[in-house]
Amino acid sequence: MTLKKSGQGTGPASGDTLEQSESAAAYTPGQGTDAEGGRSGRFWSPRRRVAGLVALVLLAGAGVLLYDVASVRADRPGMSWRRTFADELATTRLDSTPVLAGAAVAALLGLWLLVLALTPGLRGLLPMRRDVPQVRAGLERRAAALVLRDRAMEVAGVRSVRVDVKRRKVRARAQAHFRDLDEVRGDLDAALEDGIQQLGLARRPGLSVHVRRPAKR
Repeated sequence: MTLKKSGQGTGPASGDTLEQSESAAAYTPGQGTDAEGGRSGRFWSPRRRVAGLVALVLLAGAGVLLYDVASVRADRPGMSWRRTFADELATTRLDSTPVLAGAAVAALLGLWLLVLALTPGLRGLLPMRRDVPQVRAGLERRAAALVLRDRAMEVAGVRSVRVDVKRRKVRARAQAHFRDLDEVRGDLDAALEDGIQQLGLARRPGLSVHVRRPAKR
């Protein structure tokens, strides 16, 4: 698809002219073909900091409560903060603002922990095709974008290009300073399609290519 907008004409001579060619490339995204390794899923983040923080908080709370129980069992008075806290719980209404606020905070923290536990994370790492069952490999999205940008810069007529690699789509925005825009866009489609296939990703992302003329100054 070719778009042309201009103040008085269709050529690029006027400073108000915008000439652009864009497409969703005629290439089919989807699962890559694994030779023998089976399906490659996303990498799961270990989230060591969150797990360590939660474990530390639980350990500290359990230690304080254990110390207080041992102190009471040894015929010593319990900690003053626990007695105060128990009295507050006995006299505070459940529909009071502090109780509702505390419940909301606890619910949000619990929801956050559930999201962390049920989602893989590591969104910046793309799983690669598993050709060997014992080997799993991943490619950083920034590295993939750099490789595809180098491939795009090899296309004749491309002055500059920006490539953004998402989990499900690759978007390329290029500026062409000569050649017909549709021809440049077609060559970019082919070059980037070949580049994506050579990345060896487990799931080939979709491809969107936009080509335009640089702005007149």
